[in-house]
Amino acid sequence: MPTFKPESKPESKPEPGEKAKSRPKPQSGDNRRGAVAGLIIAILILGVGWWLARDLTAASKMQDCLMSGRRNCNVIEPAR
Repeated sequence: MPTFKPESKPESKPEPGEKAKSRPKPQSGDNRRGAVAGLIIAILILGVGWWLARDLTAASKMQDCLMSGRRNCNVIEPAR
């Protein structure tokens, strides 16, 4: 059984008068920009989640107070 060898691609040589094509260098700023954007989005989601949790907890406490039959369920803050 004959074995097949993969053919190697010949390297393209620039013709006389043409410049050799070089690979573009990746910009490090693009990588950081994506990471910073992701971090900002994560912080924003955490902030909204924290605010929503506080608001729902306060509403739940108010509802528990009202369902127990009390009339004055407002939060009383001490005077400073």
